[in-house]
Amino acid sequence: MGRSGLKVSHLGLGTATWGRETDADEAAAQLVSFHDAGGTLVDTAASYGCGAAEQILGALLADVVPRSDLVIATKAGMTRTAENRIVDASRGALLRRLDESLRALGTDYIDLWYVHYVDDTVPFDETLSALDAAVAAGKVRYVGVSNYCGWRVSRAATWQQAVPGRAPVVANQVRYSLLDRGVEREVIPACAALGVGVLPYSPLGGGVLTGKYRAGVPADSRAAGGGPDLAPMQQASTHGIVEAVATAAEGLATSPVAVALTWLRDKPGVTAPILGARTLGQLTAALACETLDLPQEIRQALDDVSAPARGYPEDVS
Repeated sequence: MGRSGLKVSHLGLGTATWGRETDADEAAAQLVSFHDAGGTLVDTAASYGCGAAEQILGALLADVVPRSDLVIATKAGMTRTAENRIVDASRGALLRRLDESLRALGTDYIDLWYVHYVDDTVPFDETLSALDAAVAAGKVRYVGVSNYCGWRVSRAATWQQAVPGRAPVVANQVRYSLLDRGVEREVIPACAALGVGVLPYSPLGGGVLTGKYRAGVPADSRAAGGGPDLAPMQQASTHGIVEAVATAAEGLATSPVAVALTWLRDKPGVTAPILGARTLGQLTAALACETLDLPQEIRQALDDVSAPARGYPEDVS
């Protein structure tokens, strides 16, 4: 994980659908399959499933997979209700939420604890002081941030490195895929320079990169139920990327899922993409990327077709 001593698997198991689209039995099957495949990093958050994801994971840690076999990551600073999203990254709110997460997960420590979202209503040093307090109390082993742009993650990491005893920022979890490469402009270089690992979420572009929306919206898809937003599928650039992934998959006798995840897994600076599967079948398809290596010519073709727009000042060298 960046330049830290934290070791994790090449892929992480995401739990954003647990307690919402994925029930406890299906979650158990996913966790067992992930663990059997050598996976260690399990990613959750206090806000996932309005708290249900942490509770399900906590029950599984007690009965299904040993706690000691896993690296548990969770987040605080955001609360979801049925109606809205509340962001509060104040010291008091973060530390209260941490204690709630520990109870829900049935553990006395979190391996990696994130500030889930930016909160400009709170001084940034107050937010970061909560990370220091959590590590000092032995409740958290490593800390990170999520959804931080380049200057924000640089400021946070530099602040934490400035004084001995502060908890270093070791991770930034951001949206990143072949369809969404904006983080390559400043976030990836900033994290590389400061020793911060990058953990991409939504690595399949909300399912678009699987190719399942090429001929319409399947009845059993998330889009059929009102999400994700498929407006990008109307763009020529998105269509070209999806078709390029499908063509590569056909040529390699594998799935578009494996191609898209392998491309991302091996990008410079990436620690571990987070797999947000709804079902065991989706997770199994995603885990197939662990045995795949993309030929350089295919990687270059995917780089070219999906290249993000760059300009001043990011292109100054």
